[in-house]
Amino acid sequence: MSIQLKKGHSFNLSKKELNLKKIMIGLGWELKTTSLMDLDASVFMLGGNGKLPADEFFVFYNNLKSPDGSIQHTGDNRTGAGEGDDEMILANLNLIDGRVSEILIVVTIHDAPARRQNFGLLNDAYIRLVDVETKREILNYDLDASFAKDTDVEFGKLQRLDGEWHFVASGIGSTKGIEGYVEAYA
Repeated sequence: MSIQLKKGHSFNLSKKELNLKKIMIGLGWELKTTSLMDLDASVFMLGGNGKLPADEFFVFYNNLKSPDGSIQHTGDNRTGAGEGDDEMILANLNLIDGRVSEILIVVTIHDAPARRQNFGLLNDAYIRLVDVETKREILNYDLDASFAKDTDVEFGKLQRLDGEWHFVASGIGSTKGIEGYVEAYA
């Protein structure tokens, strides 16, 4: 049975999951309306200074793999239709570059201001971590409905602290868009 996290809670993956090497980060959501929304999952692999070690450590729909090969985005789902995970990110924890101390997982709505869309149009948004080798869900974090005016949300982050990986359920909404995140972390 997986652990259900709440906003701000963290989970020590290294201590609780001793043999964990490869994870799948699944992100999902359902639309309240029949109109289409294009949500985009992105990963910022950050160093100790809170910045990307190089531009290639920003993994998203136009850069599907990190330079160290540790993070791979499986591709852009432009509709969110269907059951289960809408976008997936694969991570090999043992291969993550030593300069990376945090992996920030962000979901933005493509062209949100022009389409007048926000996270208030979604139901059941979540992030979950799955052990790739055993196919077992380790943890799940359901986002609540407090993002009605936000166009992007920091779902969660993996942090390397003293050589151990922790997952933190962040749940921080904003309206800065993907460009705002790039400016903050590049």
